[in-house]
This record gives sequence, C-alpha cells and structure tokens, in this order.
Amino acid sequence: MKGGGTTGQAGAISLGLARCLVKVNPKLREILAKENLLRRDPRMVERKKVYHLKARKSPQWHKR
Repeated sequence: MKGGGTTGQAGAISLGLARCLVKVNPKLREILAKENLLRRDPRMVERKKVYHLKARKSPQWHKR
C-alpha cells in the first residue's frame, strides 16, 4: 500500500476483505453491497498543471 493516509489504506483493506468474502461465499454479496463495501472510492489526487505551483495554486500575480 502506498499513499492515501490511514483512511485510504483502511478503505483498501476493507474492499479487499469484502471481495475475498464474496469469492468464498457469493451469498454475502447482497449484504456487503448494502453497506457499500464492494465499491472503490473514486476520488484521486488532481494532477499538477503547467505554470501552476500545485494543481490549482497559481504564481502570485503582479502588475509590473
């Protein structure tokens, strides 16, 4: 595991365990799906743009 902090890693572990449980016992799919444990969190880090300091932060503007 890499990045994402403790919350992201905990989510990855719970998703992996849920997928394993479904492979072992397909009847658990309905229960796990109701708890949203079979769904990956789609949020990702936004990419850094050209001429920006970060993804959205621009250099300080000056008139002259």
